[in-house]
Amino acid sequence: MDAVAEPLARQRQIALQLSHNAIAGQDDPAILKELYDELESVEWRQYTGLDDKALELLEKVDVSSLGEANLDFASVQLMFLPDELERAEAAFDAARATGSADQRWVAGLEQYEPVLDALETSRAAYKIGNSATALGMILAVFERHLGELAEGWFDAATGDANRKGTAPLETLFGVREIPVETAASVRAAIDQLVRDGSVPKAERWRALEVLTGQTS
Repeated sequence: MDAVAEPLARQRQIALQLSHNAIAGQDDPAILKELYDELESVEWRQYTGLDDKALELLEKVDVSSLGEANLDFASVQLMFLPDELERAEAAFDAARATGSADQRWVAGLEQYEPVLDALETSRAAYKIGNSATALGMILAVFERHLGELAEGWFDAATGDANRKGTAPLETLFGVREIPVETAASVRAAIDQLVRDGSVPKAERWRALEVLTGQTS
């Protein structure tokens, strides 16, 4: 057989691949269905050599879960009361503060058992049976240790940042909120620095550089 020297068009590539599968072996039916559906020409579909039986099987394939087809996973559903949900969402937001996420998270199976162990320890410590309440206690412990997340960007030995980018303020102060009296005083001080030109209006956080004497 002569070798094909010129690049093959996408439609022909798919037809050849499906034709080879029909002759030489069996492939993942979900992948076959996606490839077959991509063929626009009746001629190329006929070229694949797939018979009525094979096409009937392809029609029964559901590719909606193709992304999870080869994953060994378990689903865990957690339900919260309204006030618990707000605290849970806030804690999860802090945990993933460096990026965005969908409502579905995927973790390695090696993390599954430690999560269950943590829930069991929480239930045993507080004598509770509800998993959502147990998770709430875990999140409460997490809230008390927000400052420890600074290890992700701060080198305590040298006092320098160990990476580029930004850092969540919670990991700097160890809390999400401060008393309004303190906040008012800080805000007034920053406003004054902006008015006298020491801090750019669009970069009010640079007031911290003034505080630490790092301004150039």
